[in-house]
Amino acid sequence: MHDGQVRTDADLAGRLIASQFPQWQRLPITPVESFGTDHDVYRLGEALSVRLPVIAWAIAQADKEALWLPRLAPHLPLRVPLTLGIGQPESGYPFTWSVTEWLAGEDAVNGDLDLTRAAEDLAGFVSALRAAPRDGAPDRPPGARGSPLAELDANMRDALARLGDRVDRTAVERVWDEAVEAEAHHGPEVWVHGDLLPGNLIVAGGRLTGVIDFGGLNVGDPACDLQPAWSLFEARSREVYRAVLGPDEAAWLRGRGWSAVQAVMALPYYWDTNPRIVRQSWRVLASLGVMG
Repeated sequence: MHDGQVRTDADLAGRLIASQFPQWQRLPITPVESFGTDHDVYRLGEALSVRLPVIAWAIAQADKEALWLPRLAPHLPLRVPLTLGIGQPESGYPFTWSVTEWLAGEDAVNGDLDLTRAAEDLAGFVSALRAAPRDGAPDRPPGARGSPLAELDANMRDALARLGDRVDRTAVERVWDEAVEAEAHHGPEVWVHGDLLPGNLIVAGGRLTGVIDFGGLNVGDPACDLQPAWSLFEARSREVYRAVLGPDEAAWLRGRGWSAVQAVMALPYYWDTNPRIVRQSWRVLASLGVMG
């Protein structure tokens, strides 16, 4: 998927575990099928997972999750995967990596989910995350999740140009322009997950039970986490999500912009390498009403 991507396999994961975490070396290791873009994940026994970054820009996630998830977890109504160990480069593998808790269930792409109840549950999670203490939160890099959308304008327009006539460019630009021109967020910046796509939401027993993949965790504009309104919810459940979170019209427009930019930038990048990301991005654009 990426220039410079590192290949991993279960044998490598096993060698790393045996060398650095021998207490777990007898546990079986199995690859986890996903359409994630920056880590390979292996299940370790019944209760653990091994997360191996496959590209250099993903290596900061392990330290971010190890530092912040234990602080945030007590404030959140859904489970998050706590880090149990940070591994070091070895055996030809060049990156730091992590062992985390395994959250039982399926992702929301494959799980049997009551969307109206899920809208309430996820809105409750987002509300709690927004209210969590921000003391010591790191500075947000330019263009990171929760940033002003204008910081992503050049990348968005470049991605649209590369897509050509595969999308209704006029319709997408209308959504994007409305989002960029919407009134800015004037309240305090808050914690945002930044990537609440269906693949990062864990489902068990028909309910949302957990949230994973906090690589986009930042303090910024809360509108960023309105994105599930178009990637997961539809009709009634979308309105429930909006009603519980209560964004004003400007925030709703900015949330639409976050959905649009994430989908549009993914399409040309993953067009030939990750068909499930492509399908997911098309679904978002269809939900935004820009498919022509």
